[in-house]
Amino acid sequence: MALVNRVSRLFKADFHAVLDQIEEPEQVLKQAIRDMEDELQAAEQVIAECAQECETLALRQTELEASVREFSEQMDLCFESGKDDLARGLIRRKLEAERLLKRLNTRLDANAAFLADKRRLLAENRNTLDSLRQKSEVFSRRPPASRTGADVAEPGWLVGDMNISDDEVEIAFLHEQSARNAS
Repeated sequence: MALVNRVSRLFKADFHAVLDQIEEPEQVLKQAIRDMEDELQAAEQVIAECAQECETLALRQTELEASVREFSEQMDLCFESGKDDLARGLIRRKLEAERLLKRLNTRLDANAAFLADKRRLLAENRNTLDSLRQKSEVFSRRPPASRTGADVAEPGWLVGDMNISDDEVEIAFLHEQSARNAS
């Protein structure tokens, strides 16, 4: 059984190594950026829908508050006229409106908190995406390295003129020698 597990592990390792050789890192990075852009777009859609729902709830809240005020005014008129039965019906409607208003306020607060959290996460994800885009640009500007890894191409500014003359070596030697003799 241990032999089968070892062979299986060896096969998986070799298979992953082959996949690593096949994959193009630049293409994988570009796909990851596209996936993140899609996720950001979906998050923006959720935020837009939640913001729309908040607006709708706020509008409904205003309507309910106006209804509660109107019921109170109508009850004042009923009590002045001695219409207790009519006042009871208005009280029921006012209580229903107040209960609905309370639920609506709870939902509005929850949506506002959800919306704030989603906007914060969206901003963080946008920053991450911008960072990945910048890294991708740097990565895509580099000359491709060889597949063997033996010839890693250095940027031109790093290689520059690497020839050092014998005179430069002698002068540096004399500086180093005098620095050591002085101490």
